[in-house]
Amino acid sequence: MSMFEKRNTGAQTEGQTKLSQGQGTAFEATRPAPQKDPTRALIGPAIKISGEISGEEGLTIEGAVDGTINLPNHAVSVGRSGVVKANISAAIVSIQGRVKGDIVGSKKVILSANARVQGNITAPRVNLEDGAKFKGSIDMHPAEDPAAQPAPSKPLPAAPAAVNRPAAPSKPGTGPAPRAAAGKPSR
Repeated sequence: MSMFEKRNTGAQTEGQTKLSQGQGTAFEATRPAPQKDPTRALIGPAIKISGEISGEEGLTIEGAVDGTINLPNHAVSVGRSGVVKANISAAIVSIQGRVKGDIVGSKKVILSANARVQGNITAPRVNLEDGAKFKGSIDMHPAEDPAAQPAPSKPLPAAPAAVNRPAAPSKPGTGPAPRAAAGKPSR
C-alpha cells in the first residue's frame, strides 16, 4: 500500500456503500448512515397497545396507543403514522401524528406541521409549527424551581374609606329634589 492510498477502515457511510455499488450520488456519499438510539423504544406502525406505558427510556410511537404514557425523565415522540388516545407525561413531547388526550411536558412540547392534537397542553415551552391542528388549552407555567419563584411582594395599602355621596340620578328628574338656597323658600 502506497502512502497516497486510502486505507479502508470498514466504516462506510450509507451513501458511500451505494456509490461503490453504482447507485446514489456523491452528495449521499458524505451523509452518515442513520444511527439508532439504543435508549429509545419504538412502537412500530403495525403495533397496537392498550394500557399504561411507563419506563426509564425514550419512546417513539409509530403505531397506536390507547391508555396512559408516563415517562417523566425522557422524551416521547409520536411519529406521522402514530395514533394516540392517551394522556402523555414526559420531559419532552414531540407530536407529528394524532393525539387525543392531555399532554404534560416538563421541558417542552412540540407540535409539528402534521400534528393533530385534541386536548390540553401544559409545559413551560410550547412550539406549534405552521399547519399543526390543535384544539384545547395551553398552560405555559414556569419551572417548579423555588429559586425561579418571584420574591413575595409588599402588601398593598388599604383602600381609602368610601365617601358617602348620593348616587347620581339615572334619569333627569328622578333623583332627590334640589336643596333650596339658605333663607329662600322653595316653591
